[in-house]
Amino acid sequence: MQDEDKRKSVDELNDKPFLNHKNFHLAGVIPVAGHKVDFGMEWDECLTPVSPNYSLIENAIYECAWAGCDTIWIVVNDDMAPLLRYRIGDKVQDPIYVTTKFAKYPKHYQKHIPIFYVPIHPKDRDKRDCLAWSVLHGAVSCFKISEFLSKWVKPDKFYVSFPFSVFYSPDLREHRPKIRSKNNFYVLNSGKSVQDNLYASFTFGKEEFVKYRRIIRKKGTGMFDRSSPLDERGMNTIKLPINERYSARYFDLGDVFTDLDIGEENFVEPKWYYDIGTWEEYCTFLSSEESKKIKRPNHLVMNFREFNKIGIDNEGER
Repeated sequence: MQDEDKRKSVDELNDKPFLNHKNFHLAGVIPVAGHKVDFGMEWDECLTPVSPNYSLIENAIYECAWAGCDTIWIVVNDDMAPLLRYRIGDKVQDPIYVTTKFAKYPKHYQKHIPIFYVPIHPKDRDKRDCLAWSVLHGAVSCFKISEFLSKWVKPDKFYVSFPFSVFYSPDLREHRPKIRSKNNFYVLNSGKSVQDNLYASFTFGKEEFVKYRRIIRKKGTGMFDRSSPLDERGMNTIKLPINERYSARYFDLGDVFTDLDIGEENFVEPKWYYDIGTWEEYCTFLSSEESKKIKRPNHLVMNFREFNKIGIDNEGER
């Protein structure tokens, strides 16, 4: 009985207590690897411009900043990560704290949001590396790395921002308390969400992560037929046809992110919203009046910035 009580106390110690919004870690996840958008360019489609000197990936980062994310994790493979980092850098500013009118030294109150680049694990590539898996991989990478540093920086919630949708992200400011809470929060368009295969942002926690990962593992096939006889090692003996192997890599968002707990107060419907999953949808957005409202943020918010190396002064920002 004493050992059981001791085990419980250790488990409680390992759990990060939820005190208030100040120690709440909201991790932004931007999935790039595994998407099906194809414009036929040499670079990734997330670098497609939506206004002069402003790309889809930067718009997703800006959205995470308005949502109140403390860190941003971009899931992109090694072949494209250097180009994205050269364009984006290592951090972005929280737009709320860029200029504090009532502070004597406003720069001292600025809040940096670090950006990390996470590749899909080699064992998952061409097997289950769909866009939904990129979301889950970014979440588990954030959790493991943060937990290694300290239990106090473990993520409490994950905010998913897809780089293939556009809406006026500053509207998220008034909803920041709901986004940074224990309850899940969703961005809807005409009543539809990510479970309808829209690139609509949403938040999820540890319990939802386990559920979504179980869906991919159970629904997705491997190389062998799970109903085939077992050998002496307990392995299946009959291989599936090539076109039926590793089906999870073809999963849509709606195949994984299902049964969402959308209520009456845990969602927002932006005034306007555009999916940019095809060339036709991209042209529709560019020809709309709303496209004129999307502009690159102030250089104080978004500009190429790098963290200083240990013992080396910063030579400046470009």
